[in-house]
Amino acid sequence: MRADHRRGRGRRNALIAVTALLAGGGGLMGVNYAANASNGGATAPTTRSAQSISCPDVKGKLPAVPQQARAEVDRNLRLLDRQTAEAGRRLVETRGQGGPDFVRNAILGPLTDKRKAAIDRIALAIGRSAAKPTGLDVLAACTLGVSAPGTPASPPGAANQSDDGPTAADFVDITKVAPNVRRVRPRAGASTGAFTSRCGVNEQGQHNSDNDIVAPGVRNGAHHVHDYVGNRKVDFTSTNESLSAQGTSCTNGDQSAYYWPVLRDTTRQGPDANELGGGAEGNRGAILVPRTVSITYLGSPTGKVVAMPRFLRIITGDAKAFTNGTKNANAHWSCTGFENKVQLTDKYPICPRGSRVVRGFSFQSCWDGRNTDSADHRGHVAFADADGNCAPGFRAIPQLTMRLTYQTPAAPNFAVDGFQGQRHNAITDHNDFINVMTDRLMKRAVFCINSGRRCG
Repeated sequence: MRADHRRGRGRRNALIAVTALLAGGGGLMGVNYAANASNGGATAPTTRSAQSISCPDVKGKLPAVPQQARAEVDRNLRLLDRQTAEAGRRLVETRGQGGPDFVRNAILGPLTDKRKAAIDRIALAIGRSAAKPTGLDVLAACTLGVSAPGTPASPPGAANQSDDGPTAADFVDITKVAPNVRRVRPRAGASTGAFTSRCGVNEQGQHNSDNDIVAPGVRNGAHHVHDYVGNRKVDFTSTNESLSAQGTSCTNGDQSAYYWPVLRDTTRQGPDANELGGGAEGNRGAILVPRTVSITYLGSPTGKVVAMPRFLRIITGDAKAFTNGTKNANAHWSCTGFENKVQLTDKYPICPRGSRVVRGFSFQSCWDGRNTDSADHRGHVAFADADGNCAPGFRAIPQLTMRLTYQTPAAPNFAVDGFQGQRHNAITDHNDFINVMTDRLMKRAVFCINSGRRCG
């Protein structure tokens, strides 16, 4: 699917904090440089100075993109994001070099030229099938800002989540929510079986802030921390070949990569309080280990399923749904004992005594029959309609479902990791999946599901 990517540069004492998702937006807002002051070789987290590269958003300024132009437009939007991230890294690596105009001439100037070329290609691609957009050149230039000196960082022991959320208003008593769960009744010929992979709860602490689907080759491409189960090594350097060579935490040999943003106890400080993806990017608190993680593949209520292709990639939910809206949101929160009655999307649940918080994920179950990924990481798969039918041109595949349970502190003292500006809102919950099952294991899963058996 893609060529191997170069490993990133070795970690430096200085931190780059890229505060927007590398997901084709064409404008990484606030690529921050933060250098922790040192005292005798130890990090002193009491002061921090910062420079930030801020670039205008391009995607939001585009007209409707014709179908024929989408691949080229998406490719250049991703290129814009990479260009800005690279400029941010160069800002760190060259700190203290050159004269007063060094950053403008050596970093911002070349970045603007590169962005202009990419934006021109976007306009040309659209212009081949529709009216060519004008006035986009003004989006090429990026600016450099400097924060006030002596800005205090979080002191040792501080464990509160960043002040943009969540708040008490983001939580609701599950016992006071009206039932809202609708079930689709299976038809004759439905595939009613299930296949389970038992992969543990990530008790070994496999974490990073990469995202090999959205930002392959980019260290810290997720800007929040992920929990992983299944495949033993998934990071920004991963390729199909490397994934298929790794071991797995799954007892049935399933090498697939299952990963999701961590949930944190915001009353305690975690070990990544000053790290990228963690406290340096607004995700503060101690990471909670799930009490249980269930991974189950289900069938279609309208017929049989076909095998997923190996290396199929699926993202469900939207990490930026708080600002993007609900179109791609797919968050489901509940409490043990209430899941068959109540599912919440934009609120965290307050569970009664003895009940645990539940995060549920139901992935897209219709596949276009050709592609293992797409430019927006969504177009090659889709959800079935309200009656369980796939759209014309799509085929039913085993539906990946996941259920995570947690023992959490009292509300509002827990939150899902997210991007700055998303307020750690419950609606931003999401999950990522790369199918690395062998063809033999996938064939077994399909047989179990289509024959009405339960196995794994």
